[in-house]
Amino acid sequence: MAASLDLVFSALADPTRRAILALLLEDDMAVTDVAAPFDMSLAAISKHLGVLAEAGLISRDRRGRVTWCQLEPDGLREASVWMQGFGQMEGIDLDAFERFLERELGTSAAVPEGPTAEG
Repeated sequence: MAASLDLVFSALADPTRRAILALLLEDDMAVTDVAAPFDMSLAAISKHLGVLAEAGLISRDRRGRVTWCQLEPDGLREASVWMQGFGQMEGIDLDAFERFLERELGTSAAVPEGPTAEG
């Protein structure tokens, strides 16, 4: 359980990956469509998608020459159950939680914000 939780929380620690998940909430998308709103290479987006897939948060499906991505709703189930164990699911301060993850995972606090789902 701990290893899969580590993968999920590590994947969620990055703002670009969270923005990708927000995009995929709307509908399945081709990799090129996922990459469109971001100011980074297709290879960089593919790496982010690989992290999300390894964590079980998305799945990728090859249809002809196009790779499609879709959100895996059960991917967050274990993390949600873990957080509910603290009785703070309703009033969780996500900014504080992100700072905690940055400290625990040793990621840089100066990570640039990616585009939002509204963009």
